[in-house]
Amino acid sequence: MIKHIVLWTLTDEAKKDGSKIITDLNKRFTALIGVVNGLTAIEVGQNYNGGRFDLALYCEFTTKDAQEKYQTHPAHLAIKETVHQLVCGRECIDYEI
Repeated sequence: MIKHIVLWTLTDEAKKDGSKIITDLNKRFTALIGVVNGLTAIEVGQNYNGGRFDLALYCEFTTKDAQEKYQTHPAHLAIKETVHQLVCGRECIDYEI
């Protein structure tokens, strides 16, 4: 199993609509289950603990190949385009268990 975690910092403008953005992104990312082969879990959450990052994306994939295909899947790319307009910082970690 592959775990993919992304942390984002929202732009000041996006922070004004933080809860709306979380709801929208969660809905859009969750809709990828059953569309992207090998994606078994996905969620977006808002950081309530302070620090540099405002949002976290958590995903589970069956294999590294499934994760690689997710990265170029048109449905994911459409969401990624939206995210790029909302964030000014990003960190990512992937690991296999």
